[in-house]
Amino acid sequence: MRTVVLFLFFLILSGCSLNTLFVPGEINKVTVVKCSSYMKHHRAYFTRTELEMIKEDQKYLYLYHEKEKDLGLLLHRKNQYILYNLSKPKQPELILHAGPKTTYSYVVRSFKRKGFTPITSLDTVGAIVSIAPRRYKGVKTLLVEFQDYSPLQELYRQAIRTYNANRVKNIQTKLPKHFVYDYYRRYENRAKTQTQLDQLQIIAQKLQIKTQEEIYTYYLNEASLDALSAYIVQKDTRASLTYRQYKMLKRRKKSLQEEKLFNEGSLEDLIAAYKINKNPKYKKRIMSLMKDQQENQ
Repeated sequence: MRTVVLFLFFLILSGCSLNTLFVPGEINKVTVVKCSSYMKHHRAYFTRTELEMIKEDQKYLYLYHEKEKDLGLLLHRKNQYILYNLSKPKQPELILHAGPKTTYSYVVRSFKRKGFTPITSLDTVGAIVSIAPRRYKGVKTLLVEFQDYSPLQELYRQAIRTYNANRVKNIQTKLPKHFVYDYYRRYENRAKTQTQLDQLQIIAQKLQIKTQEEIYTYYLNEASLDALSAYIVQKDTRASLTYRQYKMLKRRKKSLQEEKLFNEGSLEDLIAAYKINKNPKYKKRIMSLMKDQQENQ
């Protein structure tokens, strides 16, 4: 018992908190949940007690390596910027040592030299990432769920642009349709023969791509914030919708933005929002974040 007490005392003197005493290999590491030829599902728990802002109110940033087709998650802890490779769990993390005067532009340039650049839309690379605060074995973490559909996305793109449904006919893995929806519509408009349209129709049935009314229903009820925002700014969107439909999509976009702010926004942003909306839910969230900050001090 005396040995255990001395060990804990040594760790505390060394700058470690009890919150960082976790089982090695389980936290701050990307692990494989599922892997196939068409889709990969990876998961990670990252400690969040010592996370610092990367840019304004962002505690994490997505970086993408175009040549290697790798998606990375950048976190900032004390004097280090750490890039975890979500696509390849066995790949060691990239570490950039930094100081108080290190700027965001310097960080971006440094990782760009290693091939990684910021990416704003995960849809373009066939990725779905969800991030949420979770307690894991008593440790405050960020739970990251990463799904990579890029191989399947490319197969569907090949089938669409060659008007050849046989390329995907026997594939059982389902591809979320928003990954190729715009691509499909583009080649649908370019089709010159009935045979090409017939092939596209087979592909559309597998993807469950719908009529214009069903498309509107999808963006109104199911689409992510990124997908909805991209759809709204398209040139043809406004002309294909009624005034009421367009207004409803704008309203849902605002709702999704508020939801993102509530779940991922900084304490300062939530306080600013609460001063305007006076929503009790925001007050509860603010109090929870303030309590977390006090516990971490």
